[in-house]
Amino acid sequence: MLGISVLVIYMTHRHVPFMMDDLWYSTILSEDVPITSFRDIVQSQIWHYQNWGGRSITHGILQLTLLAGERAADLLNVAVTFLLVRVVCQVAENRNIPAFFAGAALMYGLNANWKMSMFWQAGAANYLYITVVILLFVLAYLQKMPGCSFWIVPVGLAAGWSNENMGPAVWILSLVVIVCMARRKEKVPLWMILGNLSCLVGSILVIVAPGNAVRSAQTPDRDYGILWRLFLRGYAESRAALEYLFPVLLVLLFVLFAGKGVLKIEIGQKNLLLLLCAALSWGAMFLSPHYPDRATFGTMMLLICVILSMAGKIVRKRGDLFVPLWGISIVIWLRGMYFCGEYLALCWGWIR
Repeated sequence: MLGISVLVIYMTHRHVPFMMDDLWYSTILSEDVPITSFRDIVQSQIWHYQNWGGRSITHGILQLTLLAGERAADLLNVAVTFLLVRVVCQVAENRNIPAFFAGAALMYGLNANWKMSMFWQAGAANYLYITVVILLFVLAYLQKMPGCSFWIVPVGLAAGWSNENMGPAVWILSLVVIVCMARRKEKVPLWMILGNLSCLVGSILVIVAPGNAVRSAQTPDRDYGILWRLFLRGYAESRAALEYLFPVLLVLLFVLFAGKGVLKIEIGQKNLLLLLCAALSWGAMFLSPHYPDRATFGTMMLLICVILSMAGKIVRKRGDLFVPLWGISIVIWLRGMYFCGEYLALCWGWIR
């Protein structure tokens, strides 16, 4: 099934072309000239930061993949997809093959917009690629990985300088970990403080970018009154929870009910921190005039970490429940493969 997944995902990537923002970001942005070097990308991102938005890291990654070409980008996308699943399993402390398969199944089968968050090249850079960095930063604080002191500052900066909602959310998670350690009278390592500060700097940089003001000035809700804007943003938040995130929330509630409610398994401090981070990343979008379905990707991945963690605890306590949990993951996998299969069938002319 993993082999089928790799094949179907790669074929889908091959049939989703560079489009929309991809075409613009394949140029120097300020000029109608294609990018040809890393220097062009730096020049583009300086202009972008000043004139269109602060997500320099994610759009820098996008331009690098566009520079590599479609075939190389497709191969990179598949590799990063399964790298992300591997990191999710590490965060969930559930690292066996069934968990790896389940993580991939949940990511595709429960995704609010699988095409625009994972197969559209701009979406892949903004959500798929950067979520690997974000979860590596989270992993360092939840499991204290060896060698953190050497890479936590650049990873923290990139995690903060990622998306307007995910950066501040993971910064708060790292801050809560530090505060909890201090309250327990534990020594807080220097790398934790440096990582937290670098993530804060990244979050500030992405939010205060002059280009954000330029872009916000073009949003239609600025013409509305304050009450109507509050209503629209409340509606967007509700839609995100009750439509975009609803499938993953259902699975999460099921494993929490089975684990905590029936088997009396502790959720654990790490999972509570992940749930807090997910809630913050969802709630932070209230400050944004636009909450597209693809922007729930990072929140969904945090919830999947909790799902896999609780599923692992359930199986360790009740081995006989492995089969029904495995069956649920297969059903979700079939849903994800259906999305890709339907798209391929349309591309091949099998469905008209």
